Amino acid sequence: MRHGKIGIALGAVAAALLVVTPASAASPAPAARASTSCPTVYWGSLAKTGSLSTHSTVQDLRTGRHLCFDRLVIDLAGPADSYSARYVSELTGIGSGRPVATTGGANLEILVQAPTAPGFNPGAKVKNLGYTTFRQLVWLGSFEGQTKVGISTRARLPMRVFTLAGPGDGSRLVIDVAHHW
Repeated sequence: MRHGKIGIALGAVAAALLVVTPASAASPAPAARASTSCPTVYWGSLAKTGSLSTHSTVQDLRTGRHLCFDRLVIDLAGPADSYSARYVSELTGIGSGRPVATTGGANLEILVQAPTAPGFNPGAKVKNLGYTTFRQLVWLGSFEGQTKVGISTRARLPMRVFTLAGPGDGSRLVIDVAHHW
């Protein structure tokens, strides 16, 4: 009798599996749809640094908007080895220490241990960007072999900093700030 109940139970489970498995295997997968959401960001908002000595010069500053982040690229004529990027309470000029007024909710200061190239002209001291995260790009100056740039952001958001080689012997320091946590 006992084997009969176990046999009936096993038969019922096997029948259920046979009924469920083919139905689920036969149903088509949901159609892939384009996702406009961004993946979870694990970058953090603490200071990022690189601390090797460098013999570069700053050649150009560029900003851009992407789906999930805004980007600042600093073009260098050589390796981008020594830099820091950190949130600060206010942006200040590199030689003067004078505060620069900004419109965003947070300020990101980027210090590169490289002077500007001869003849480099960043244009306006403050450029209004109006991106999703970046509000303003602030030129803070170049003094005694260091160049300082600020980004006024919507809020203190996660950031990542990395370097890319090229073009040629140059390099690029890349700062991405996410649109959301």
